[in-house]
Amino acid sequence: MKKILIVEDEEAIRSFEAINLKRVGYTTVEAGSGEEALQIYDAEGDFDIALLDISMPGMDGFTLCTELRKRSQTLGIIMLTARTQEMDKISGLMMGADDYITKPFSPT
Repeated sequence: MKKILIVEDEEAIRSFEAINLKRVGYTTVEAGSGEEALQIYDAEGDFDIALLDISMPGMDGFTLCTELRKRSQTLGIIMLTARTQEMDKISGLMMGADDYITKPFSPT
């Protein structure tokens, strides 16, 4: 079973993502900040995918993406964000993200 790290500072959005992923059989672990996500990743380290919001207080998703990519070349990193500017997409992909999805999105 795939294990997904969800990193989102807004609890309602994070819970929505987790519920929908659990419904289709994924195991999820949630983090409300980039700093918390790194602590969880360093402690557990067996994630298949990380879903990262960009706009978070403290460590933003771009920095988190860079840090996660340093730790693993095989971790699937998906930026899941409301930021729709082309430069944000390019930046995320250049920092090591595998994909960039903009909110709102449909869970189906």
